[in-house]
Amino acid sequence: MNKKETRLRRATKTRSRIKTKRIDRLSVHRTPRHIYAQIISADGVTVITSASTLLSDVKSEVKYSGNIDAASVVGKVLAERAVKAGVTKVAFDRSGFKYHGRVKALADAARENGLEF
Repeated sequence: MNKKETRLRRATKTRSRIKTKRIDRLSVHRTPRHIYAQIISADGVTVITSASTLLSDVKSEVKYSGNIDAASVVGKVLAERAVKAGVTKVAFDRSGFKYHGRVKALADAARENGLEF
């Protein structure tokens, strides 16, 4: 089993646990160059809000999009948009990625700006 398959296996396990809780989930995906985050409704059909390093307001605040500083800006923007949309409580779906580095920075910034998980 390779690295990607094991990550996706962990992600599936986490998503099935979140699905039983029937709560909105904050899903994170990262690549070496960018980080993407979106809040998906409890039914799993609609995306409530999203943010990534590709947004122009995020690009203007960061020098490089593949580091911890960029991830924290994305977390801040996502939390602000979520609170504006009326979502404050979510389940954190790290998509099988380890909870450190950019994933942790995004989660901490989202918590600081109004999301609870």
